[in-house]
This record gives sequence, structure tokens and C-alpha cells, in this order.
Amino acid sequence: MPQFKGNDLYIERVKLSDIAKKYKTSTYIYSKSKIVTNFENYKKALGYRKGLICFACKANSNGTILKLLAKLGAGVDTTSGGEIYRCLKAGFDPSKIVYAGVGKTAEEIEYALKSRIFMFNVESFEELDAIDKIAAKIKVKAKIAFRINPHVDPATHSYIVTGKKGTKFGIPYEEAVKAYSAAKQKKNIEILGIHSHIGSQILDIASFKLAAQKIKKIVDSVEKNGIKLEYVNFGGGLGIEYTKDQKAPSPKQLMSELFPVFDENKKFIFEPGRSIIANAGHLLAKVIYRKISGGKSFLVTDAGLNDLIRPTLYEAYHEILPVKMTADKKIKTDVVGPICESGDFMGKDRMLPFVEQGGYLLITCAGAYGFAMSSEYNSRPLLAEVLVNGDKTMLIRKRAKYEDLLLNEV
Repeated sequence: MPQFKGNDLYIERVKLSDIAKKYKTSTYIYSKSKIVTNFENYKKALGYRKGLICFACKANSNGTILKLLAKLGAGVDTTSGGEIYRCLKAGFDPSKIVYAGVGKTAEEIEYALKSRIFMFNVESFEELDAIDKIAAKIKVKAKIAFRINPHVDPATHSYIVTGKKGTKFGIPYEEAVKAYSAAKQKKNIEILGIHSHIGSQILDIASFKLAAQKIKKIVDSVEKNGIKLEYVNFGGGLGIEYTKDQKAPSPKQLMSELFPVFDENKKFIFEPGRSIIANAGHLLAKVIYRKISGGKSFLVTDAGLNDLIRPTLYEAYHEILPVKMTADKKIKTDVVGPICESGDFMGKDRMLPFVEQGGYLLITCAGAYGFAMSSEYNSRPLLAEVLVNGDKTMLIRKRAKYEDLLLNEV
């Protein structure tokens, strides 16, 4: 996390005010050491167990970050043909790429097969048929796991619940054995394992354990029918501490609860995204105006909901810090953006010290689903991204220009 040294806020050994001067704002900033530490925590937790830690690149698909994780030995969880393309370009071994998603098109399936990816996480009987036909057409065998919906409520925001009954994701729990029997009859399908992903930003390990216990029952039933399941893929979903009163389990705590559910010979896959990159990335914004309206205090910044939509979409909380601390009394303030929507805010009723016009704020823990979900709404060019490594900084995405807004129009 960013730290104050004296009155100045730092990421690693770089002063954020210096980053603002060099790269302008708004800008996404990432800590290389934090990314590495977060990933290594998963590797250490896996320990002697055979398996793979696959970064969920939907959380953050910047090429430099993907290259870093590939060099660390990560696999990658993808959800589209475009993500597969990005990850191959970043240097990921195709044999470490898994592909999920409820709406894989024929073109995407063929691209994935020709790219020799490791495994499809299949989400419907119809998708199974499509993969089998396309694999037959190009004369390859498709390696698959079924994504099973275990009907577990992970107690998180409704938009990011994926393992509860009635969601669009996966094969319903009660149809799982039938799905494996159907796959066994397909000539162009090789069954490798089973997959489950119950949601995101989960802070209660009990939800993961309940899902694992239900998946174990399916594994036992399927293997009694003569189908060996080599891999158990738990998906992702482990949360982080966005607020001081939240307590996030560690990868080690998670795995220590899940491993005993399964036999020693099983290989495990985890697909963390948020818990790798969220608290390694932050959004640096400039205060354009201070404003009082209707007796309420506002800080209007140059970061809008098009840059970070999580507060608007999920009512998500991100701690907001002044880049320069002062001794001024804290006042209740809304931190808002320039977009023409009342829902354009970074935080409401925050107790912040006086930040002068032209000063800077840091919206913390924005590394996951931040830039990845950004847009050009209001014709606002996409932001720059910067990687901090010790006392050095590197531009890893150029700030878009007005001309870029018209780039693909004809």
C-alpha cells in the first residue's frame, strides 16, 4: 500500500507528486514489488501440491503486467479470444492458458484450439457440442473441464455472484454427472477436470469450503463412472481489504481449507485476479475545482466514472488519500469526477484534509477492474499507466490523445 514519508505519499520509493508532474493525471500507477509479492504468496501456498496459479487477466490486461506474471511462471485465465491473443503476445505458454466464459463464439473456440491452449472451462451442453464439432473440423482434441455451478451464495455484491442458483454461469449442480457422461461420448473431447467459480471479492472462506465439498461429491460420482478427473479448478474470488474493518483471508488460509477435501493425487488450479493486482494499483487524480453546493463540499477531480466505474457500478469503496498531508482539520467531502452523471463519484462523505485546487488525490486499490473496465464515455481519452519499480518509473501505456478517439471510425 502507499505510505506517507513525512507529509508526502509514496509508492515504493517514488513520491506520487513527482509521478503527477512527470506523467500528468489522471494516471493508473502499479507497484511491481506488490504484484510479485501477491503472486508469490499463491505459489508458496500451493507448496508441494501439483497445480497452476492462473492470473485472471480480466482484472487487468496490461501487456507489461501480463509479461511480468508470465515470467514469474503464472498461468492465465482468459474469457475471450482477445484475452487469449493478449496473453500469447505477452509470452504465456499456451499450455498454461485456460478459457472460461458463457458465450464463447465459434471463431473464438477455433482460435483457442489452433492456439493449443491448455483447457476449456465448458459452461453448457450446447457449448460442449460446439467445441466437439469445431475440434473435429480442424482435426484436434479439445481438453475440457466443466464449470459446475454448486449453488453456493458467497455473500458478495449481487453483480459478482456467479455460483448461486439462477445465475447464467456453469452447468447446474444437479446436471453435472450427466454432462460428464455426455462428454465421454464425444470423440474430439478429452476430459481433464472440473471447475467452479462462485464469485468475486469473497471474504468468507466458508463459502469456498462449501463449494469444494459439493464439487467433491461430483468428482466421486463421475469417477465411479470411469471418468478420471485429474484437475480441480477452484476459480478465483478471494477478496482484498478495501476498508480498514475488512479482513481478507490469505491464499495459505484458503488452500489449507480446500486441500483436505480432495485426494493427494489431485492437481489444483486457482484463478486469482483481484487478490493479485487490486492493492498493487491505484488511480492518481488532480483536483480541478473545490466547490460548495447546497451546503455540501465537493472536490471535482479529473478522474471520472469512465476511468474507474467501480464506485458507480458496485457502490464500491476505495480509500482516498491526499498526496500531500496537511495539518488542516478534516471536513466531510464528496470526491467527484467531470462526467455528466450524478453517479460520477469516487467517494461520498469522506473525511479529508484541505486539498487545494491543483492538488492531488490517490484513489487506492484500483488495480483490478479499474483500467480494464474504463471507457471513452464523454469522449474522454483513455488514461496512461505507470509501473513503479523501487525508485524508478516506467510508462506502460501511453495516454490516449483526442485523435485516438476517431482511430477506428470510417
